[in-house]
Amino acid sequence: MRRRAFHAGARRFAVQCARVRDGDTVSIIPAIAGGAATEAGAGAAAGAGALPTLSNEEIARYSRHLIMPEVGVEGQRRLKAARVLMIGTGGLGAPTGMYLAAAGVGTLGIVDFDVVDASNLQRQIVHGTKDVGRPKIESARDRLNDINPHVKIEAYETRLTSENALELFREYDMVVDGTDNFPTRYLVNDACVLTGKPNVYGSIFRFEGQASVFWARRGACYRCLYPEPPPPGLVPSCAEGGVLGVLPGIIGAIQANEAIKLVLGGGEPLINRLLLFDAWKLRFRELKLRKDPGCPVCGENPTVKGLIDYEEFCGLRPPAETTTVTGGEQMEEISATELKERLDRGDDLQIIDVREPNEYEVARIPGAALIPLAQVTQRVGEIDEGRETVVHCKGGVRSARAIEALKGSGFKGKLVNLKGGITAWSNDVDPSIPKY
Repeated sequence: MRRRAFHAGARRFAVQCARVRDGDTVSIIPAIAGGAATEAGAGAAAGAGALPTLSNEEIARYSRHLIMPEVGVEGQRRLKAARVLMIGTGGLGAPTGMYLAAAGVGTLGIVDFDVVDASNLQRQIVHGTKDVGRPKIESARDRLNDINPHVKIEAYETRLTSENALELFREYDMVVDGTDNFPTRYLVNDACVLTGKPNVYGSIFRFEGQASVFWARRGACYRCLYPEPPPPGLVPSCAEGGVLGVLPGIIGAIQANEAIKLVLGGGEPLINRLLLFDAWKLRFRELKLRKDPGCPVCGENPTVKGLIDYEEFCGLRPPAETTTVTGGEQMEEISATELKERLDRGDDLQIIDVREPNEYEVARIPGAALIPLAQVTQRVGEIDEGRETVVHCKGGVRSARAIEALKGSGFKGKLVNLKGGITAWSNDVDPSIPKY
């Protein structure tokens, strides 16, 4: 019996030039090399002479890169010369930062102002149990330095704003967007367009993720895809809707992959392409994007020539002014401690919980009746208009929307929003109530 080995990339040639007879064993050997560099990398200087050299220790560390023709010594030197800014060290920023550090990106800037919470650990793998209570920026810096001490970490423990974004972005070759709110996404996009930087985008919710590369010099920007933000409260946050723990790892790894390709100047980046991923069904889809000539920031006649107030643009108010106004009347709120005092006094109050049944199963305020937000107007008959009603959710956002919906449907009773929701009740009244 004869053996014939064919390179997978030469299948047509093999079929034409080699006769396979009965009894032969055919081995298909997968291709090792493939693809071609598209242009000079986004990060490093084009000339090899301007690139930093690799030490013997770095050569050993990056050996699996160096033996790949698409990376090689010059590509690794490009990675070492690159400066990548990551916005956020949470669900997306955690895996992205870890893989970029491991890959040898020379300088990683990280922007975050949050503190590690126990609820982060289900998906934000750059942080550990020992880091709970620490600033995320410190936890991430320690972990990334441990992964690769050759990488320089530039940490910015601050909120990204219209006042500091342009100055920050100018110092880096590209920006990786790991944010979880619309005002910051539009801010990142506009700052990238104005500074000419690629925006490596990712977003996650429940089981679904998106990834793309928005680079106005070569294609569409985020505003070309989403010209206007959704109405406030229409899209729940991960804290409200949840997220599968592995999903940010998948999307974050894709973001890291795109950033590396941009630095190397090879492969096919996700420019003018939106990748959609459904983890529950394990399906990938891809949409083609097109630059919008009328885009207000990257179009032919842009009207946005500086950074704006993105909270206002997205229809949001600063935290100190979040009390909703409905029909010209200010929404009444009550704190968790005030509610407890009134209940202890025996005041006639009914408490309506507008969270989902699975959340109600995790934690509940004693005596609260469950009517999920999506059902609240259909089940309005279950709410006694003659009694004062305190409405609550996890943090106060969905309950405010429920009150607006009830008033809009003609409900005449007194409605009060529990400020901070069941989280505030757990923090300020009953610590035995689990926080999630």
